[in-house]
Amino acid sequence: MASKDAGEPHAIRVKRLRYRSWHRGTKEMDLLLGPYADARLAQMDEAELDRFETLIDEADTDLQKWLMGQEPAPADADHGLLAELLAFKTNLKTSA
Repeated sequence: MASKDAGEPHAIRVKRLRYRSWHRGTKEMDLLLGPYADARLAQMDEAELDRFETLIDEADTDLQKWLMGQEPAPADADHGLLAELLAFKTNLKTSA
């Protein structure tokens, strides 16, 4: 798979993806994706950033249903990354 970075420097790409994570259109999705982005994006390599960007290209309504367990994610979704997001969300709740 070709990288989605379009020649963008890593730091700028991380900043753009963090912004997109915190400005989703619904507060619920901001709170699901924003803290994860803050904690993890800077350490990700380009392939991992590609995976994250592909996931956040999904519609908020779909992502929210998948992350809240209201609907199973489709077969072509990145189930590994969704599981990581869910684990991160769960760890935030238990450490608060």
